[in-house]
Parts: sequence; structure tokens; C-alpha cells
Amino acid sequence: MDFKRGDIVSIVVNRQIAGDLNKPSAELLNFCINKHVEELLRLQKLSDYYDGKHDILKRTKENEGAPNNKVLINHAKYVVDMNVGFMVGNPISYVAESDKNIGPILEAYDRVDIVSHDTELEKDLSTFGVGYELVYLKKTKDNDATQLEIKCIDPRGIFLVTDDTVDKNPLFAVHYQPVLTLQGGIDHYVIKYYNDNRVITYHAKSRGSGEYLFINAKPHYFKAVPVIEYRNNEEKQGDFEQAISLIDAYNLLQSDRLNDKEAFVDAILFIRGFMLEDGDGEKLAKEKMLQTGALPSEVDAGYLTKELNEDGVNLLRSAILDDIHKITYVPDMNDEKFSGNVSGEAMKYKLFGLLQLMSVKSRYMIKGLRKRLELFETILKVKDNSIDAQGTKIKLKPNLPVNTSDIINQIVSAYQAGILPLKVLLGWLPDIDDVDEVLKQLNTEKEKAIELNQKALGVQAKDSHSDLDKGSEEDNYDDYSNI
Repeated sequence: MDFKRGDIVSIVVNRQIAGDLNKPSAELLNFCINKHVEELLRLQKLSDYYDGKHDILKRTKENEGAPNNKVLINHAKYVVDMNVGFMVGNPISYVAESDKNIGPILEAYDRVDIVSHDTELEKDLSTFGVGYELVYLKKTKDNDATQLEIKCIDPRGIFLVTDDTVDKNPLFAVHYQPVLTLQGGIDHYVIKYYNDNRVITYHAKSRGSGEYLFINAKPHYFKAVPVIEYRNNEEKQGDFEQAISLIDAYNLLQSDRLNDKEAFVDAILFIRGFMLEDGDGEKLAKEKMLQTGALPSEVDAGYLTKELNEDGVNLLRSAILDDIHKITYVPDMNDEKFSGNVSGEAMKYKLFGLLQLMSVKSRYMIKGLRKRLELFETILKVKDNSIDAQGTKIKLKPNLPVNTSDIINQIVSAYQAGILPLKVLLGWLPDIDDVDEVLKQLNTEKEKAIELNQKALGVQAKDSHSDLDKGSEEDNYDDYSNI
């Protein structure tokens, strides 16, 4: 199944035609849900491929006696897991401007384990090409207070609707879930509708048709739609989506390769000088041998095999494998090029394609991360008015092998040569998020070192003076002894 850019659905509605967003019509909800349902087949296939449910497992053969091995090499999972580790293997860093305060936001991030959340989010992005997160207020155990929570929502059950302007402003989001009976059937659907001021809950007997039973409506206080849509790229395509046909071809090649080996080992003994009769096919399949009477001069026997050109098969296998890595930009880490003692700089050149992919993925992800900051700021600012996330720098650092000693040597050489200022050079170090804070620490340490040197010089001068006085006393003593 091929997926084209035109197949990627973005749900767009004219603001005036949408009507009252605080009381959405059943027509509006049905239209949007049906648009999203059109994507479910594609999304389900992408999920299946990550989970190892490839088309090769469905293959059947007309001849039931023929070998039908189903070898599955899950390149889809390999591509996703590599990209997840590469993108968010290092935690995303947030650095506020010097006069801004984002401390409470970072504390809230730590409480909800934002690092694990980002890992789950990137997995959805890499698999489906799109990811959704819901920010909401949850009552504490005491029910006297609320706290911020954030969850990733499966893209197969949620979507965001925007207006038809150039800015694509969010209008609302819809999250629908089936409620199952004890027998496993669907009793009804719970539909939650989120606009910029409230959450409305409905029950519906079907998905995308019929009427919606109003349950309740509650304010959410975020002053914006609390559902954030993240895009993996402009087309909202997964990282392995363009390589599905190649993955299928590789699985088929490896399966048939094993089939040929099995058929070669279990070869048929063929005896010349006879004609096949009724029932010989079944006998042949069971015994792998067929014999019949014939004149002595006409009788011959041998095994029926087909020639196995392993060189040609290996060449085709390598070509398909190279194409998979070329299309996905994910390198083959089992390649000999990645073995041995490879410097960090050399590794960057080998991973150049993946770095370029990350630069694109990062731009789209940062858009969503800024929206997340705004939602957290809106709620936390109620208790702490000093919070200001405006201008916060968001940095995604690729999880690459780094030769720190080489970087330090380069920094020292460049600083001594006066090529670049120290602030820029310190930014080369991979583990430094806030260069200004490091500079402050360096200045503080220099000041302490100067103070210690001054104290040491003062003590030395005092000690030297004492020695002179002591020497004079010894001289006087010697003088007295000579009298």
C-alpha cells in the first residue's frame, strides 16, 4: 500500500462555518471525526509494522507442500528506536533569558517525568509522523488542590482541528474512546471536546454518525486548546513510511532464501523413463521420490534441484539494505565503518544524513514545546506571577559519541589564539546548557584564586620579615657570646 502526500489529512474548518465552538453541532463533530477515520488505516499499518506485524506474515502459497518460511526483520522498529535515542537520548534543555524565571515550570516538568514523556512522544512522531499530548489539571489525593499533568494520546484516537487561515489557528480538539462490553464489543463512545476555554464530554453510539448525548462541560483555565499537535515533518509522515516497500522486499528475499535452502536440502529423487500418473503428486510430496518401471536403457535417476546463486542473492540483499538506510537516513551500526576507534568528528560525518534529518525534526518539535511552555506558564502563573517563559531557548542535543578531550583541546587552542570569545567556545561542550552560568562560576573561581594568592603573598611577606628579625636576634646573640 502506497501513501502519498495527498493522503495525509489535515482537518481544516472555516471559522464562521464551524459556528458556536462552545456548543458544537453534531454535523461539525461527525464531519471532523469522519475525516480522521480516513487516516486510521494508514496509522494502523504504521503501528503494525513497528510491532512486527508485517505483510510477510500473511503470505500463503497455493502448493501447501512447498516451504513457506516467513522471516521478519523489523527494520521499522530499528529506524524508530534509533531516531528516538538520537533525538531525545539526551534530555531536552530549557534556558531562560537572564531576567526571566522558568524555575516553577522546570519543577513541574521534573514532577511529571518529562524526559520519559518526551521519549514516548518522539516514538509516536517517528512511527506515525504525528504526536499529540494533552495538558490537564488533576485533583490531588486530598481533593483540596490540583496539579498539572501531561499525557501522550495515541494519534488513532485524537485529532486537532484548525481554521483555514494561513496561520492555521487551533479551533478545537476531539478525543474519542470506545467503551467495551464484557464480551469485547463496543457499547458506546466517550467523546471529549476541547476548545480554548472548556472541556465538553459526550456519549455517542457510533463513531462519526448520529447524535451526541451531552454529559457535562467544565472549564480548563488554559486559555487555549490544551491539546498540542506535534509534526514529524510537513507531510506528517513516519520515519520508515517511505521505506515500507523496501522492508517488505527484504523480508520476502530472506524468506525465499530460506525456502530455497529448505527445498535444496529436501530435494526430490527423480527417476527418468516414466510418466506421471494419478496420485503420483501426493506420493511425491510425501516420499520426495517417485519410481516406475521402464526399459533398462531408459532408466536414470538423480535429484531435482535448482541452482542457488548465493552471490547474486547477497548482492540483492545488500542493495535493498543500503536503500533502506539511505531512505530513512538511519545508518547501519553493524557496518564496519562504525567499528574501531572512531573520533567524534569522524562520527559526525558518517551520521551527516541523520543529523540533517534531526535538524528538520527539531524545528517542528520545538514549535510544540513552546506551546507546552505557554500552557504550563498560564496555570502556574496564577500562584507565581514572576514566571515568564518568553524567549526561553530550547535545545535538542543529538545523542552522539563525543570525544570530550578533543573538544577541550580545540577550545584551548582557539582561546589562546584569540579566534573566538570564551562564551562561544564553551558552547562547544556537549554537557553545558547554560554558558552564562559557567562563565559566572569561572569568574567566581578566579576571584577566589586571586584572594588566595593575595593572602598567600601576605603571609609570605610576614614570614619573611619574621625571619629577618629572627636572624638579627641570632646575630646579636652571637655578638654577646663573643664578649
